[in-house]
Amino acid sequence: MSETRLIHGFHAVTAKLRHAADDVREITVAEGRQDGRMRDLLKLAASHGVRVILSDAKRLDGLAGGTQHQGVVAKVSAQAKHVTLDDVLDGLAEPPLLLVLDGITDPHNLGACLRVADAAGAHAVVAPKDKACGLNATAIKVASGAADTVPYIVVTNLARSLREMQERGIWVIGAAGEADKELYAIDQKGPCAWVLGAEGDGMRRLTRETCDDLARIPMHGSVESLNVSVSAGICLFEARRQRGA
Repeated sequence: MSETRLIHGFHAVTAKLRHAADDVREITVAEGRQDGRMRDLLKLAASHGVRVILSDAKRLDGLAGGTQHQGVVAKVSAQAKHVTLDDVLDGLAEPPLLLVLDGITDPHNLGACLRVADAAGAHAVVAPKDKACGLNATAIKVASGAADTVPYIVVTNLARSLREMQERGIWVIGAAGEADKELYAIDQKGPCAWVLGAEGDGMRRLTRETCDDLARIPMHGSVESLNVSVSAGICLFEARRQRGA
Protein backbone atom coordinates (compact mmCIF):
# COMPACT_ATOMS: atom_id res chain seq x y z
CA MET A 1 0.00 0.00 0.00
CA SER A 2 1.34 3.44 -0.90
CA GLU A 3 2.28 5.89 1.84
CA THR A 4 -0.30 8.47 2.87
CA ARG A 5 -0.46 11.77 4.73
CA LEU A 6 -3.28 13.81 6.22
CA ILE A 7 -4.55 17.21 5.14
CA HIS A 8 -7.33 19.16 6.81
CA GLY A 9 -9.64 22.12 6.29
CA PHE A 10 -12.24 22.80 3.60
CA HIS A 11 -9.94 24.72 1.24
CA ALA A 12 -7.15 22.15 1.25
CA VAL A 13 -9.41 19.12 0.89
CA THR A 14 -11.65 20.71 -1.75
CA ALA A 15 -8.62 21.78 -3.82
CA LYS A 16 -7.19 18.26 -3.64
CA LEU A 17 -10.50 16.81 -4.85
CA ARG A 18 -10.67 19.28 -7.72
CA HIS A 19 -7.09 19.01 -8.90
CA ALA A 20 -5.92 15.55 -7.86
CA ALA A 21 -8.91 13.46 -6.80
CA ASP A 22 -7.07 10.22 -7.54
CA ASP A 23 -4.71 11.03 -4.66
CA VAL A 24 -7.55 11.16 -2.09
CA ARG A 25 -7.97 7.85 -0.28
CA GLU A 26 -10.74 8.79 2.15
CA ILE A 27 -12.25 11.78 3.91
CA THR A 28 -13.29 11.88 7.56
CA VAL A 29 -15.91 14.51 8.40
CA ALA A 30 -17.70 15.73 11.51
CA GLU A 31 -20.81 13.72 12.21
CA GLY A 32 -23.94 15.84 12.22
CA ARG A 33 -22.52 18.82 10.32
CA GLN A 34 -24.88 19.59 7.43
CA ASP A 35 -24.19 23.19 6.44
CA GLY A 36 -23.69 24.31 2.84
CA ARG A 37 -19.91 23.93 2.80
CA MET A 38 -20.14 20.38 4.06
CA ARG A 39 -22.87 19.46 1.57
CA ASP A 40 -20.79 20.84 -1.30
CA LEU A 41 -17.73 18.90 -0.12
CA LEU A 42 -19.66 15.64 0.23
CA LYS A 43 -21.20 16.12 -3.22
CA LEU A 44 -17.74 16.67 -4.73
CA ALA A 45 -16.35 13.62 -2.94
CA ALA A 46 -19.25 11.49 -4.17
CA SER A 47 -18.71 12.65 -7.76
CA HIS A 48 -15.16 11.26 -7.58
CA GLY A 49 -16.14 8.10 -5.75
CA VAL A 50 -14.14 8.99 -2.63
CA ARG A 51 -15.03 7.18 0.57
CA VAL A 52 -16.41 9.41 3.36
CA ILE A 53 -16.27 8.44 7.05
CA LEU A 54 -18.44 10.12 9.68
CA SER A 55 -16.62 10.74 12.94
CA ASP A 56 -16.91 12.52 16.28
CA ALA A 57 -14.93 15.60 17.25
CA LYS A 58 -12.47 13.71 19.45
CA ARG A 59 -11.28 11.45 16.62
CA LEU A 60 -11.01 14.38 14.20
CA ASP A 61 -8.96 16.32 16.75
CA GLY A 62 -6.64 13.34 17.05
CA LEU A 63 -6.23 12.97 13.30
CA ALA A 64 -5.45 16.67 12.89
CA GLY A 65 -2.93 16.64 15.71
CA GLY A 66 -4.64 19.39 17.65
CA THR A 67 -4.73 21.92 14.79
CA GLN A 68 -7.95 23.47 13.50
CA HIS A 69 -9.53 21.12 10.98
CA GLN A 70 -13.02 22.63 10.41
CA GLY A 71 -14.50 19.15 10.72
CA VAL A 72 -12.72 17.79 7.63
CA VAL A 73 -9.62 15.56 7.46
CA ALA A 74 -8.52 13.70 4.31
CA LYS A 75 -6.05 10.87 3.85
CA VAL A 76 -4.15 11.47 0.62
CA SER A 77 -1.21 9.95 -1.20
CA ALA A 78 2.13 11.03 0.25
CA GLN A 79 3.89 10.46 -3.05
CA ALA A 80 4.09 13.98 -4.38
CA LYS A 81 4.71 14.32 -8.09
CA HIS A 82 8.36 15.27 -8.49
CA VAL A 83 8.62 18.48 -10.49
CA THR A 84 11.89 20.22 -11.27
CA LEU A 85 12.40 23.86 -12.14
CA ASP A 86 13.34 22.83 -15.67
CA ASP A 87 10.00 21.01 -15.99
CA VAL A 88 8.18 24.22 -15.08
CA LEU A 89 10.26 26.54 -17.25
CA ASP A 90 10.16 24.29 -20.31
CA GLY A 91 6.36 24.29 -20.26
CA LEU A 92 5.81 28.06 -20.11
CA ALA A 93 4.37 30.18 -22.87
CA GLU A 94 5.16 33.48 -21.13
CA PRO A 95 8.16 34.95 -19.29
CA PRO A 96 8.73 33.09 -16.01
CA LEU A 97 7.67 34.70 -12.74
CA LEU A 98 9.12 32.84 -9.75
CA LEU A 99 9.05 33.28 -5.99
CA VAL A 100 12.13 32.11 -4.10
CA LEU A 101 11.97 31.79 -0.31
CA ASP A 102 15.14 31.76 1.77
CA GLY A 103 14.95 30.80 5.43
CA ILE A 104 11.17 30.61 5.83
CA THR A 105 10.70 28.28 8.79
CA ASP A 106 7.11 29.11 9.79
CA PRO A 107 4.58 26.90 7.94
CA HIS A 108 1.92 29.61 8.27
CA ASN A 109 4.17 31.97 6.29
CA LEU A 110 4.92 29.31 3.69
CA GLY A 111 1.23 28.58 3.22
CA ALA A 112 0.42 32.27 2.90
CA CYS A 113 3.22 32.70 0.33
CA LEU A 114 1.85 29.83 -1.75
CA ARG A 115 -1.58 31.43 -1.66
CA VAL A 116 -0.13 34.77 -2.78
CA ALA A 117 1.91 33.08 -5.51
CA ASP A 118 -1.22 31.42 -6.86
CA ALA A 119 -3.16 34.70 -6.83
CA ALA A 120 -0.37 36.52 -8.68
CA GLY A 121 0.08 33.77 -11.24
CA ALA A 122 3.63 32.90 -10.20
CA HIS A 123 4.81 29.78 -12.00
CA ALA A 124 6.59 28.17 -9.04
CA VAL A 125 7.78 28.67 -5.49
CA VAL A 126 11.37 27.59 -4.85
CA ALA A 127 12.87 26.93 -1.41
CA PRO A 128 15.98 25.25 0.00
CA LYS A 129 15.88 21.87 1.67
CA ASP A 130 17.58 23.27 4.77
CA LYS A 131 16.52 26.34 6.75
CA ALA A 132 12.92 25.77 5.66
CA CYS A 133 9.79 24.34 7.24
CA GLY A 134 8.72 22.15 4.32
CA LEU A 135 5.25 21.62 2.97
CA ASN A 136 3.53 20.15 6.02
CA ALA A 137 -0.17 19.88 6.88
CA THR A 138 -0.28 23.35 8.44
CA ALA A 139 1.27 25.00 5.38
CA ILE A 140 -1.12 23.12 3.09
CA LYS A 141 -4.15 24.24 5.10
CA VAL A 142 -3.06 27.89 5.20
CA ALA A 143 -2.39 27.78 1.44
CA SER A 144 -6.14 27.26 0.92
CA GLY A 145 -5.66 24.98 -2.06
CA ALA A 146 -2.63 26.71 -3.58
CA ALA A 147 -0.36 23.84 -2.51
CA ASP A 148 -2.02 21.81 -5.25
CA THR A 149 -1.89 24.50 -7.94
CA VAL A 150 1.55 26.12 -7.54
CA PRO A 151 4.62 23.88 -7.98
CA TYR A 152 6.69 23.88 -4.79
CA ILE A 153 10.26 23.06 -5.72
CA VAL A 154 12.79 22.09 -3.06
CA VAL A 155 16.47 22.49 -3.95
CA THR A 156 19.57 21.33 -2.11
CA ASN A 157 21.69 24.38 -2.94
CA LEU A 158 19.76 27.63 -3.30
CA ALA A 159 22.65 29.78 -4.56
CA ARG A 160 23.43 27.23 -7.28
CA SER A 161 19.75 27.12 -8.27
CA LEU A 162 19.71 30.91 -8.56
CA ARG A 163 22.74 30.75 -10.86
CA GLU A 164 20.96 28.16 -12.97
CA MET A 165 18.01 30.53 -13.27
CA GLN A 166 20.38 33.27 -14.39
CA GLU A 167 21.84 30.96 -17.03
CA ARG A 168 18.32 30.61 -18.41
CA GLY A 169 17.95 34.39 -18.67
CA ILE A 170 15.96 34.94 -15.48
CA TRP A 171 16.70 38.21 -13.66
CA VAL A 172 17.05 37.43 -9.95
CA ILE A 173 15.84 40.24 -7.67
CA GLY A 174 16.37 40.16 -3.93
CA ALA A 175 14.04 42.03 -1.61
CA ALA A 176 16.15 44.01 0.89
CA GLY A 177 15.02 46.85 3.11
CA GLU A 178 18.32 48.71 2.79
CA ALA A 179 18.49 48.54 -1.04
CA ASP A 180 18.93 51.81 -2.95
CA LYS A 181 16.26 51.05 -5.56
CA GLU A 182 12.55 50.75 -4.97
CA LEU A 183 10.89 47.74 -6.58
CA TYR A 184 8.94 50.04 -8.91
CA ALA A 185 12.21 51.15 -10.55
CA ILE A 186 13.13 47.66 -11.71
CA ASP A 187 11.97 46.34 -15.07
CA GLN A 188 10.03 43.15 -14.37
CA LYS A 189 8.40 42.62 -17.74
CA GLY A 190 10.90 39.93 -18.67
CA PRO A 191 11.74 36.63 -16.93
CA CYS A 192 12.32 37.31 -13.24
CA ALA A 193 12.51 35.68 -9.84
CA TRP A 194 11.84 37.48 -6.58
CA VAL A 195 13.91 36.27 -3.63
CA LEU A 196 12.61 36.93 -0.13
CA GLY A 197 14.09 36.02 3.24
CA ALA A 198 12.45 35.70 6.62
CA GLU A 199 11.08 38.83 8.26
CA GLY A 200 13.85 40.36 10.35
CA ASP A 201 16.74 38.15 9.23
CA GLY A 202 16.26 38.64 5.50
CA MET A 203 18.22 36.66 2.93
CA ARG A 204 21.34 34.73 3.81
CA ARG A 205 24.61 36.30 2.69
CA LEU A 206 25.35 33.97 -0.21
CA THR A 207 21.79 34.22 -1.47
CA ARG A 208 21.99 37.99 -1.38
CA GLU A 209 25.34 38.07 -3.19
CA THR A 210 23.98 35.84 -5.96
CA CYS A 211 21.09 38.18 -6.82
CA ASP A 212 21.36 40.33 -9.96
CA ASP A 213 19.67 43.25 -8.26
CA LEU A 214 18.30 44.31 -4.89
CA ALA A 215 15.15 46.30 -4.31
CA ARG A 216 13.14 47.58 -1.38
CA ILE A 217 9.48 48.11 -0.71
CA PRO A 218 9.01 51.78 0.30
CA MET A 219 7.74 52.06 3.86
CA HIS A 220 5.78 55.22 4.66
CA GLY A 221 4.73 54.51 8.23
CA SER A 222 6.41 53.63 11.49
CA VAL A 223 6.86 49.86 11.02
CA GLU A 224 10.18 48.71 9.64
CA SER A 225 9.18 45.47 7.94
CA LEU A 226 6.27 43.44 6.58
CA ASN A 227 5.34 39.80 6.89
CA VAL A 228 7.06 37.82 4.13
CA SER A 229 3.77 36.86 2.47
CA VAL A 230 2.69 40.51 2.30
CA SER A 231 6.05 41.46 0.78
CA ALA A 232 5.76 38.61 -1.70
CA GLY A 233 2.35 39.83 -2.79
CA ILE A 234 3.58 43.38 -3.35
CA CYS A 235 6.57 42.19 -5.40
CA LEU A 236 4.72 39.64 -7.52
CA PHE A 237 1.77 41.88 -8.26
CA GLU A 238 4.10 44.69 -9.30
CA ALA A 239 5.61 42.29 -11.83
CA ARG A 240 2.09 41.47 -13.05
CA ARG A 241 1.21 45.17 -13.23
CA GLN A 242 4.25 45.89 -15.39
CA ARG A 243 3.34 43.01 -17.67
CA GLY A 244 -0.14 44.41 -18.12
CA ALA A 245 -1.76 41.28 -16.71
